[in-house]
Amino acid sequence: MTNSAIDSLRTARNTLLRFRDDYEAARTEFSWPDVGDTFNFAHDWFDAYARGNDSPGLVIVENDGSKASYTFDRLARRSDQVAAMLRDAGVERGQSVILMLDNQVELWESMLAIIKIGAVIMPTTTAVGPAELTDRAARGDARASICNVVDAPKFADVPGIDHRFVVGGSAEGWLDYATASDVDNPAVEHPGNASSDRLLLYFTSGTTSKPKLVEHTHVSYPVGHLSTMYWLGLQPGDVHLNISSPGWAKHAWSNFFAPFLAEAAVLVYNYERFDAAALLRQLTDEHVSTFCAPPTVWRMLINADLSAGRPASLREAIGAGEPLNPEVISKVRKHWGLTIRDGFGQTECTASVANSPGQPLKSGSMGRPLPGVPVVLVAPETGAAVDGPGEGEICLDLGGPQGRPLTLMTGYQGDPERNALAMAGGFYHTGDVAERDEDGYITYIGRTDDVFKASDYKVSPFELESVLIEHPAVAEAAVVPAPDEVRLAVPKAYITLAPGHEPTADTARDILAYAREHLPPYLRVRRVEFFELPKTISGKIRRVELRRREDDNADERVTTEFRDEDFGMRGTR
Repeated sequence: MTNSAIDSLRTARNTLLRFRDDYEAARTEFSWPDVGDTFNFAHDWFDAYARGNDSPGLVIVENDGSKASYTFDRLARRSDQVAAMLRDAGVERGQSVILMLDNQVELWESMLAIIKIGAVIMPTTTAVGPAELTDRAARGDARASICNVVDAPKFADVPGIDHRFVVGGSAEGWLDYATASDVDNPAVEHPGNASSDRLLLYFTSGTTSKPKLVEHTHVSYPVGHLSTMYWLGLQPGDVHLNISSPGWAKHAWSNFFAPFLAEAAVLVYNYERFDAAALLRQLTDEHVSTFCAPPTVWRMLINADLSAGRPASLREAIGAGEPLNPEVISKVRKHWGLTIRDGFGQTECTASVANSPGQPLKSGSMGRPLPGVPVVLVAPETGAAVDGPGEGEICLDLGGPQGRPLTLMTGYQGDPERNALAMAGGFYHTGDVAERDEDGYITYIGRTDDVFKASDYKVSPFELESVLIEHPAVAEAAVVPAPDEVRLAVPKAYITLAPGHEPTADTARDILAYAREHLPPYLRVRRVEFFELPKTISGKIRRVELRRREDDNADERVTTEFRDEDFGMRGTR
């Protein structure tokens, strides 16, 4: 890795920092850096500023209030020791390592260490079981694993794992991770990996089908997350708190690559049960400057007492994972004077569309394409990019002026059919539909397989769900089409109730009446059912199961369903 390559990355990073409040200038001035043929994020970027740097790089606060802080220098040195341990045990460049840890320091040490030896990280949630591990190990060709002692038994019958490292105890057949501390002055040489070599293997959460295996390189995430850094508004010296679980892409986005690109500190708050007041205290006590959380957390926060005003150091509020509902945004703005900025991206790519700092915000919009990301809307009917205002599938242009997007995965591994579909027509297809206005702002509509027609009107489940969750009885809602003799399909809402509300006819009538009052007739919710929403292990609602349930029950009404005609509400439209 040459100094000119690192200078190129730093120049690109600094361009985004300089124009953090000037979207048009950032789009014009930014270009992706040329990091050369052998870029390694841990050796060439992180260590370059981390060694000798006694500023906090990682701070972990536990549920009981205890806290541990790790400097950048300590993370660099500890990851050297772990890298030497892995290498000496036989883990080789290019081999896949299942990394299944919680929010603990060993996770960050291990990620840096695996990168340092040129191996491949397979981030894995601790929620998976033996069968899923067996599938992942086979499809990702895993040769090593790192996990906590409590999870070691899950690997008992997983074949192909030659090197096993256990944290927090001992287990037969496993090497003790703690022995890394015994490595004195480890010399970990640059592995000479190609920038295009695989670095990360992610399994998508599988909301509609079997999880896909996504491959990223030493460039696509480590450099591509400059777009995410820009969206989050991160600056050197910031303290960034992101609420997400290890094993999923968003954790790597906001708890590793984006903050470390910015030379910002990562704050982790480990809680057993969500406590809004406790989280608010952490935002204040730990001087958090940038805070990112999923809509579920934001919805719980606005039910807490925000009257004390925003935490003193907080500069940026970000929502991620799913589109935010207007009620949440307005309440936070009222009490904190900050507008939650949401954005769009996938496991397959880095942040692509967002409301970045300094942009004028439009209600309901998730912003505009981020610098360097060739976002287009593609009309499903023609397969062509939509010019100007219009509606289409969010795609990345594979043949733009800069060629294939740097932020994009190489493809779905072991699945040529899915990969061909995803890359069809010269575009990467996200499967998400959106609308663009005359100013270029993009508003999310829904997944291509979630949007449906009722009485010949196109229905976006998200639009209806955003209204429903504003009702005090509704904690979560998922809208799907229900077969109907007259309209062919009508919107039906599956509801998870908020605490203190019962699944009664009175509750159903109240929710349907609320929907009737707040939605136009052609979008009105016609049926509700109180039901535990099926979710992936990453927490995303599996609407595909609800649609299948509706198809299965098409000929017979379930007893737990309530309809608008039950209460004399059904209109003529």
